[in-house]
Amino acid sequence: MAVSVSSRHTAALAPRDRFALSPAGIMVICAAGLAILGLTILFSASVTKNPEVYLFKQAAGIGMAIVAALVVSRVNIEFLRRYAWWIGGAAVVVLLIVLIPGIGVTVNGSRRWLGLGSLRFQVSEIGKIAMVFCLAHYLAINQSRIGEFKRGFLIPLAIVGLFVALIIKEPDLGTAALTGAVGLTLLFLAGARLIYFIPAVFAGIAGIAALIYLMPNRLGRITEYINYVFHDAPPPYQLYQSLLAFAAGGTPGAGLGQGRQQMNFLPEAHTDFIFAVIGEELGIVFTLGIIVVFLIMCVAGFIHLRRAPNLFQYLLVTGAVLLIGLQAIINLGVVTGVFPTKGMSLPFISAGMSNLLLMGILLGIILNTQRTWTRARIDPRNTEWEGAR
Repeated sequence: MAVSVSSRHTAALAPRDRFALSPAGIMVICAAGLAILGLTILFSASVTKNPEVYLFKQAAGIGMAIVAALVVSRVNIEFLRRYAWWIGGAAVVVLLIVLIPGIGVTVNGSRRWLGLGSLRFQVSEIGKIAMVFCLAHYLAINQSRIGEFKRGFLIPLAIVGLFVALIIKEPDLGTAALTGAVGLTLLFLAGARLIYFIPAVFAGIAGIAALIYLMPNRLGRITEYINYVFHDAPPPYQLYQSLLAFAAGGTPGAGLGQGRQQMNFLPEAHTDFIFAVIGEELGIVFTLGIIVVFLIMCVAGFIHLRRAPNLFQYLLVTGAVLLIGLQAIINLGVVTGVFPTKGMSLPFISAGMSNLLLMGILLGIILNTQRTWTRARIDPRNTEWEGAR
């Protein structure tokens, strides 16, 4: 009898066990761990201010992300795909509205937010996911012509370029670069000819260089960074404080609430540079652990892609994984001095409802496909997959 009860108990838990060990389940577990760490470190880093406010806002953001993930996980993606151009058009309208003086909220010289009372939403987060959705749809319906220059490269490049240009106009060069990188990667994976990318990449680099030159404050940042890397000049102030935090934390860390960066020495300590606060208070073990967790999430996401039933969903989920992984890479690179200083949140950890909501939507897409995809591998006879890398 005991064996029978045990067997029934095991059978009852099996679906949950299977989910926990699935790629999507692993990603959710990793995201939950990062979010809990974010709550903890935000409370610790704000002990000299008003920690309850930071904690409440972050908890509310996590709650919104959970709701978004649950809702998106139950949506019929193929049904939603019918309205891909409407979704893209709505995102473009929102990106245009935020540029209107008096409507878009300006912070530090950039008009990136729409405000409602004390709440603000960064609209470029909508632009990123809308670009992925529209591009995946276009590439899927034009897969047989992906080798052509106009239909297979120029038009999808224009789709990416439209969203990138509107985000640059805010201006937000970091998010624009991330959006462009994800778009070009999806285009490459769909099977576009490699030779077409060479002039596009050079044109993009030239365009970014021209924009930086025309923006004195950003040119100053780049010049400071170049002098630091190549001419042994002191690092820019924000990077200096970040590196100082890592050095002060060492291997064991100073302890929760014991770091000096909570005294406002490090600008954007709660958002873009929260990784430095973690390094100071929790030490190198935790910082390396965070990097490993993001690596696990990305690997799990790419393993999940093997079950994709069609090119649209393959590219959609690839875009979701890239938006998480590349954003983490950029943030970690900036905080450690690998990249020039540029504001970008650390996924699931940094304070900010907008990015948490986006991360919830991205996880919802992955959960949705975990629920709907079959375990069968991709059928090579499916013509929608011809030419896909």
